[in-house]
Amino acid sequence: EVQLQASGGGLVQAGGSLRLSCAVSGITFDDYAMSWIRQAPGKEREVVSCMSKSDGSIYYGNSVKGRFTISSDNAKNTVYLEMNRLKHEDTAVYRCNALYFADRYWGQGTQVTVSS
Repeated sequence: EVQLQASGGGLVQAGGSLRLSCAVSGITFDDYAMSWIRQAPGKEREVVSCMSKSDGSIYYGNSVKGRFTISSDNAKNTVYLEMNRLKHEDTAVYRCNALYFADRYWGQGTQVTVSS
């Protein structure tokens, strides 16, 4: 069974930091590109950050560039999203996603709420 277990969300004041984790099991972690995707109420889904382990490439959405950092620990099959200088507009449900060709898996969401 494939599982992507996201954690680390919570309530934080604007300017604060959080680190999200996504623990992956049931797939060959090294094969999959990992992404963090968020969705706020009434807004479209937004790709926050992606990491391709095949070539090491990393993508950040313009709204988080310079504030968020994606990383992975292959020994723990876990991908992280370090979020700094959080803004109210970062409030959303954050989900991790694993992609390998046509295979895509989603984790459950973790709520991030940034108070202004």
